[in-house]
Amino acid sequence: MGEDVGRVFDIQKFSLHDGPGIRTVVFLKGCPMACAWCSNPNSRKLQVLQLRDANDPNVFIADSRDYAVEEVVRICLQDLPFYEESGGGVTLSGGEAMVQHRFAARLLRKLRAKGVHTAVETTGYAAPAVFEKILAEVDLLIIDVKHHDRKLHRKWTGVANDLPLRNLAAAIDAGGPVLVRIPIVPGVNDSLEDAAAFARLLTPIGVHEVQLLPFHQFGERKYELLDWEYRMAGVPALHEEDLAAHVQSFADHGVHAFV
Repeated sequence: MGEDVGRVFDIQKFSLHDGPGIRTVVFLKGCPMACAWCSNPNSRKLQVLQLRDANDPNVFIADSRDYAVEEVVRICLQDLPFYEESGGGVTLSGGEAMVQHRFAARLLRKLRAKGVHTAVETTGYAAPAVFEKILAEVDLLIIDVKHHDRKLHRKWTGVANDLPLRNLAAAIDAGGPVLVRIPIVPGVNDSLEDAAAFARLLTPIGVHEVQLLPFHQFGERKYELLDWEYRMAGVPALHEEDLAAHVQSFADHGVHAFV
C-alpha cells in the first residue's frame, strides 16, 4: 500500500479507551503477529477477506476497503469539537498500523497539521526506521508488551519479543509520552510470577507504569465468521477485580500498574 491510499477495516468514533479524551480510532489492516487471543483476527492479513454475514451464513461480505487519506481526514475532522472539548483526538490501530507505514505517516501528518492530537496503538514489531518515522508523527505511543519470555512470546504471537523491546527502549529514550499495556491472558502470562517477570524486564528500559488489559472474548465470533480456529475458545474472561494481586505484584517490584 502507498501513502495516498490505505486499507481500513473499521473507523470507530467516540472511543474512550484508546488514548485520552474522546477519540476516533482508525483500524488498519495487516499485522506481523498472530496473537492467540487477537480480537481482530481478520486484521492479520493485508488483503481483503470475505467473512460470513452474522445474520446469513450463506452470504459473504468484505471485511475492509481502501480509503484515500483525505477521506479518512475528513471523517476524523467531523468530530473535531469533541476532541477539543475532551482533550481527545485520533488513534491509529489495527492490526498493526506500521504495516501501512507510508499511509499512516501521511495521515498522522495531515491530522497534526489540523491541530488534532494523534496516537498509535502498536505491537512494536516494525523495522526501527519505520518505527522511528511513525514515532515522530505521534503525540502518544501506546505499545503492547505481550510476554516477558522470548520463547513464550514466539509461541503465543508467532514472533520473538526482541524487536518490540528494542523499539520500546528507543521510544522511552526519545522522551515522548509512551503508554505500555500488557494484556493479561489466562494460561499465557497471568501468574503473579509473570507480573514480577514483566516488571524486571521493563524497569531497566525505563518503564515505571503499565496498564493491564484483562482478557476478553469479544472477538470469538469473528473466528467463526472466518472459519478459522480460535485457540482461546472456552477460556474464561478476566475482570478488573481479578487483577488486584497483579497490580500489587507490579508495585512490589517498582512498577505502578492500573487496569
